[in-house]
Amino acid sequence: METRAPFVLIGAFVLAAIAAVFGFVYWLHNTGGLGPRTSYHVQFEGSVPGLLVGAAVLFNGIRVGEVTDLGLAPDHPRRVNATIAVTSTTPVRADTKVGLEFQGLTGVPVIALEGGQQPGASGAVPTLIAEAGAGQSMTQAARDALRRVEAVLADNAEPLKTTIANLQVFSEGLARNTSKLDGIITGLERMTGGGGSAAKVTYDLRAARTFPGMSGKILKGELVVPEPTAVAMLETQRFLFSPANEAPEFANVMWADSIPKLLQARLLESFENYDIAHAPLRSMDGVQADYQLLIDVRRFQITIDPEPVADIELSARILDKDGKVVASRLFQEAEKFDKIDPPTAATAFNDAFVRITRGVVAWTVDAL
Repeated sequence: METRAPFVLIGAFVLAAIAAVFGFVYWLHNTGGLGPRTSYHVQFEGSVPGLLVGAAVLFNGIRVGEVTDLGLAPDHPRRVNATIAVTSTTPVRADTKVGLEFQGLTGVPVIALEGGQQPGASGAVPTLIAEAGAGQSMTQAARDALRRVEAVLADNAEPLKTTIANLQVFSEGLARNTSKLDGIITGLERMTGGGGSAAKVTYDLRAARTFPGMSGKILKGELVVPEPTAVAMLETQRFLFSPANEAPEFANVMWADSIPKLLQARLLESFENYDIAHAPLRSMDGVQADYQLLIDVRRFQITIDPEPVADIELSARILDKDGKVVASRLFQEAEKFDKIDPPTAATAFNDAFVRITRGVVAWTVDAL
């Protein structure tokens, strides 16, 4: 028995030491230190997901204590009561803000205390009221927000559908009328003096009024004159030069319409001046015509070298109702002028155009 007694005493001592160490560590972890403690009641309105007894209590981000008790309020189904123990030197006030934070990758919940100016109550254990929604995590907040958005969309599905349809109709109409809007804006700029540029000076072409040597001849059959075709460069109201020349005198001058449309209008007017009773119509008038006079604008420009010339060249074809070419011809006129300025150039174009129009009218009458 004597030989066994020391081993029993040693074993008991070791076990007691181990138990004391574990107890001390557990106590130290859950009390946060050896100093005096003060307890407070905390009320949460709503859930506190993951909060456990022993969870840390932070004040302005510094650990000052832990949760010592958690429970449900019997008289309030949504309320959670918690008791926290913090070091007595912690400056907890009656208006200290209380919330729930989630720390680390795993989102461990802790009670967070912040600020406060009013003196704390003495005597009974003070009660701190947590902010509404303090226990709500970011995930829960996002879910609630999405649910609210979904509810709003569901309640307003028909108005939203109507609004989107109206926006589509508006955008399609805007796309169809872009050129008109550009014209309206340009007109407003001119009317208000905006745009930062001088007012445009407009020049028109003169239709042929007399037709020497053609008295007594009339147009036979129903004739239409569609808008002349032209390369993209000629689809403009600007005065064109060859070779290209940036003449400052022509910066703010323009034709009354794009060149093909202006030629069509004045050519129809020339036919009317010759024979109003049998004058051709525009193709858009919807008349079933016997013939079509197709014009292709080859040149309508100021040729500078070797001297300034108003140069006009048109290709003309007459087609019957079956699309067969009845006649075709190339018309060209040039009018020299000595001063490169808008009025002089416009006069030269008018003289050349009158001659070329007389030739088109006479050729058309003979061909039909």
